[in-house]
Formats: sequence, structure tokens, C-alpha cells
Amino acid sequence: MIIGCPGAKGIKQPEPKVVKCMCCETELEIWTDEIKTTCLNCKTEVFYPQNNSSCLNWCRYAKDCVGVEKYQKYFSER
Repeated sequence: MIIGCPGAKGIKQPEPKVVKCMCCETELEIWTDEIKTTCLNCKTEVFYPQNNSSCLNWCRYAKDCVGVEKYQKYFSER
């Protein structure tokens, strides 16, 4: 059984964060297990910056750590 690393916490136990749209500066809510969201104001795709360097991108245990469903969701949204 894999307990997991601290880097996967935001994916295993997601929480909302606020990011600003790079085009219109509208504040948007995005969850820590999401890759991107769409600005409701200008329809620009806004990415959650920390997920670009997620351990899911390089750790060989990532699928077992966060679970197959969350692992597949992470990569399907890219």
C-alpha cells in the first residue's frame, strides 16, 4: 500500500484556489486537482500554475498514489 507523498495532497484532497485570468484579470475559482478552467468573462483557458510541475508528471508511483481515476482525469485535461 502506498501512503503517498506531500506533493500529491492537492490532488488527493483537492481544495479551491483563486487565480486571475491573464487576459481580463477576472478572479476565478479552480480546484487544486484541476489543470485548467475557462474564464467566465472572456472565455480564455486559465491554467493552475502548480500543476505544470506536478509529481504526476514524473513519479513512477503516481497512478498508485492518487488512484487511477484521478490520474487519468489529470492527463485527460491537458
